Amino acid sequence: MCAKEIKSVTVWGIHAGQIGDADPIFLKKNQVALGWVEMGDLGLLKPNREDFKEQLQKIYTDRKPGYYPMAAGQLFRFVYEMKEGDLIIYPSKIDRHVYIGEITSPYQYLDKNSDGYPHRRSVKWLKNFPRIKFSQGSLYEIGSAMSFFQVKSYAEEFIAALAGHELPPQTTIDETIVYVAEDIEQNTRDFIIKTLSQELKGHALAEFVAHLLGTMGYQTRVSPPGPDSGVDIIAHKDELGFVPPIIKVQVKSTDSSVGDPVVSQLIGKLEQGEYGMLVALGNFTNQALNTARNKSNLRLIDGQELVSLILQHYDQFDSKYKGMMPLKRIYVPEPLEENE
Repeated sequence: MCAKEIKSVTVWGIHAGQIGDADPIFLKKNQVALGWVEMGDLGLLKPNREDFKEQLQKIYTDRKPGYYPMAAGQLFRFVYEMKEGDLIIYPSKIDRHVYIGEITSPYQYLDKNSDGYPHRRSVKWLKNFPRIKFSQGSLYEIGSAMSFFQVKSYAEEFIAALAGHELPPQTTIDETIVYVAEDIEQNTRDFIIKTLSQELKGHALAEFVAHLLGTMGYQTRVSPPGPDSGVDIIAHKDELGFVPPIIKVQVKSTDSSVGDPVVSQLIGKLEQGEYGMLVALGNFTNQALNTARNKSNLRLIDGQELVSLILQHYDQFDSKYKGMMPLKRIYVPEPLEENE
């Protein structure tokens, strides 16, 4: 797809189910899919929304009035409005990457072996990016409460990413964008990771991790800034640092995957009876994870687990870090499954 074609293309967004259960269909079979199994072959319905709505009313008799036009719109657009060559945005809940692909087939119906998602279109995945690369507004938009939707407000941002360009950070959010409770949680996590990545580079992130460990009851000593020695923090329970266990911590502020060489370097710094912990804003390669599984004295903490620890101990943070990442505790309605 050339740059001129990308600029004029329609951009859609899609989810892989409430818990991401259709993710293998999307990424391994290279198909995007919708549920609504009882609807049968949508290609047999007349090409108008009213026919889709009437069929939904016959099958799902216990729904609220607003359900039928909402569901009919999604199914109709998936079958008749989305075209080959359109772009599709898929925010994966499994690896927390945003995938951008090109639709390569018309609507297809799988009667059998559909894994609960019989309505399909083939897709060619072009690029994928960590969620942290996109503005908060764009993440809100692709966190729509609907399973399938058109991306409008921030389409240019995703097109720019696909073309290899970066847009200036967005300072305002389109308040008409709808998102559900679980997306609020995910966007909060994105905000924290993005803040850490932008505000705490290198040694500053090590100081923050030391502060986090302090809220967990550890005494810490942070290595001075300088060449990477493989150990950024020494943590211990007693004030002087003589009583085991002694924990040696390395901190990586990159949002890319951390590989086995970094893990092996930390292991080489551990003496008998000591423990190691590697903290990263990104994730770890499979090789790194396999190495860590064989070491009972080693713990890997990726960006998502780091965020969980931050949320758990946030109330104990000092004003410096609360001011950097201001958060407010709220209650939201529990989202309901809408993809039948």
